[in-house]
Amino acid sequence: MGYFELKKSGNTLLSQKYFFVLKAANGETIAQSEMYSSKQAALNGIQSVKTNAPTAPVRDNSGF
Repeated sequence: MGYFELKKSGNTLLSQKYFFVLKAANGETIAQSEMYSSKQAALNGIQSVKTNAPTAPVRDNSGF
C-alpha cells in the first residue's frame, strides 16, 4: 500500500518549509506537493488529497 512522507526543506532561506511526497508501495515517488508554510498546513494538504482524490477523474488537457 502506498504512503505519504512528510518532509521539511533543508533550505532555511525558504519561508515555506514543509511538503509531502506520495510514495507507491515499492517506494517509488508518485507525486510531490507544493511547499507549505507550516507542518499543519502540509498535513491538511495530505488530508485533502485523501478526501478529494480517491475517485477523481483524469482530465487530459495535453492536447493530444
